[in-house]
Amino acid sequence: MGEMAMLTRRHVFAAVPVALAVPGVARGQEAAYPSRVIRLIVPFIPGSAPDINARQMADGIGQRLGQTVVIENRPGAAGNLGFTYVAKQVVPDGYTLLWGTGGLVINPALYGRVNYDTLADFTPIALALGMSCTVVVRNDSPVRSLADLVAMLKRDPRTPYASGGFGTAAHLTVALFLAGTGTEAEHIPYRGAPDIINAVRAGTVAFGMPQTQVALPLVQAGQLRAIGVTTPQALPQLPGVPPVAEVVPGYDFLSWMGLLGPAGLPPAIVARVERAAMDTLADPAFRARVSADGTSLLGLGADAFRAFLPGDLVRGREMVRISGAKLE
Repeated sequence: MGEMAMLTRRHVFAAVPVALAVPGVARGQEAAYPSRVIRLIVPFIPGSAPDINARQMADGIGQRLGQTVVIENRPGAAGNLGFTYVAKQVVPDGYTLLWGTGGLVINPALYGRVNYDTLADFTPIALALGMSCTVVVRNDSPVRSLADLVAMLKRDPRTPYASGGFGTAAHLTVALFLAGTGTEAEHIPYRGAPDIINAVRAGTVAFGMPQTQVALPLVQAGQLRAIGVTTPQALPQLPGVPPVAEVVPGYDFLSWMGLLGPAGLPPAIVARVERAAMDTLADPAFRARVSADGTSLLGLGADAFRAFLPGDLVRGREMVRISGAKLE
């Protein structure tokens, strides 16, 4: 599993310039930006981890820009519907932005063909946050550890698990776990992390790996049992819960979230939104609030985010190949 460790760890490369301005957005408009409400497209359902973090970021960015930032959820196809909407239907004037996720580098490999180009169709603004996943089971489950889970899967390869949809973090984390332990399970795709929680609590599935942010409150309230986390070390928010790396050496998965615009977003607008995002991420109250639920603060600006994406696309292809994840 050394190969897995290489591809799931996130690296940042040398910075490159942001996208150049394109005709159609007047300099006067740039100078007056923002003069009206900004939409932030979230390609996942309300209550999912990306949605929760997007709302936290929107509040901070809006305060610093002096303008309201409203969330618009456009879920479907592991984020592809929202990604495609921003890539193909949005004018690059800064009034419609995207809360992007690692799906932008995973989905092209998973689907084989998508209706956007991750590098050409978006303007990176800020790589903001990272989210681990947590292995959860019902409180009354006989599975009390990762070793118990592996043993159960070896006994019954049709054991069902829930994900938030094909290619989502909750799908790939399990697929990589199965590949690393030489086991199989039956994949039951839902629409997002809240659905994973509901399916596990109802006993419809045996386990799931939702984002830590969504799982943590229910684990802390004693409504679910956590048996593993996808970070290489245990999380302070989940004392006593071991990393998956204890049974799959090298396992390390962190799903990123960041702010992007459509291609051709003028540099002056990029700079304004980037500054608002970075100031939000540096705010002590914001940092304390988001880190309390296991969220990692990444805080990379536009240039570093743009430089990061090509290498992450390569790692995304490798992750899909190693996991064996595919559309069914």
